[in-house]
Amino acid sequence: MNDQNWNSLLRDQIAWHWTNQLRDRLDGLTDDEYFWEPAPGSWNVRPRGTGTAQVQAGAGAMTIDFAMPMPEPPPFTTIAWRLGHVIVGVLAMRNAAHFDRKPTDYQSFEYAPTATAALAQLDAEYATWMAGVESLGDTGLARPCGEAEGPYADHPLAALVLHINRELIHHLAEVCLLRDLHLHTRRKAS
Repeated sequence: MNDQNWNSLLRDQIAWHWTNQLRDRLDGLTDDEYFWEPAPGSWNVRPRGTGTAQVQAGAGAMTIDFAMPMPEPPPFTTIAWRLGHVIVGVLAMRNAAHFDRKPTDYQSFEYAPTATAALAQLDAEYATWMAGVESLGDTGLARPCGEAEGPYADHPLAALVLHINRELIHHLAEVCLLRDLHLHTRRKAS
């Protein structure tokens, strides 16, 4: 292969999963599925002032449960929590650090009060990420990540793109599995 376009290969990797295995599986996500707590003490996205988590972060009416250091064993996390993590920690914070998105973090983010709103946030952050990665070209992929990536500051942006691809595949597959679990455990007897 001569003159391989590495940028296109990296984008195609996640775009294929997004299109063929992930995004369509999220269509029709209901609020019941979004907020469902399959285990006692689950971490969730919830109205401010409710719940039992040590810390609730987020601006606005909705917060996300979390604590640092992470409790042992870690709490079970809901679809809403996992989508919040993907939207904020995986995508939005990286979009802010690398692609001129307005700065955000877990404390200042406006978490979605509905499944539909969460999917719209996910779609928007994914589109921003993909356009940002495309704008890097092959040359930009070789650039160091910079201080926003902490101990990985000296790693090339291509390594960050690969990491984000893994995170999206991993966490969104978990969301799909939770949808399956919800369907098969909450099904009404006929």
